[in-house]
Amino acid sequence: MESTDVVQALTGLAQASRLSLFRALVQAGAEGMQPTALALRLEIPANTLSFHLKTLMMAKLITQEKQGRGLVYRVDFAYTNRLLGFLTANCCGGEACAVQPLQQADEHRRNFLQS
Repeated sequence: MESTDVVQALTGLAQASRLSLFRALVQAGAEGMQPTALALRLEIPANTLSFHLKTLMMAKLITQEKQGRGLVYRVDFAYTNRLLGFLTANCCGGEACAVQPLQQADEHRRNFLQS
């Protein structure tokens, strides 16, 4: 992954509505969401939503698929994982560090919420 791609992706997320939109699509998973559902859920006007979706597509964070007469938007999880890998590569210079593996962090969060 090139630094310019990373900057473009982070720029795409550097706005509150787009970040909320991206997170809603992450939660939707592989099924994705149609623009109407996104607009209702996020309370964003259709024209504003269209602008934000286009920005996230240009940042390569989401994809668009035509289904029948409508569109479905999904997170490009492969690209997002490559982005996260780039950002965390060589964490702590390759030495053991305080960063917990994801599975341990999830377990810690569950234990915390149960107490």
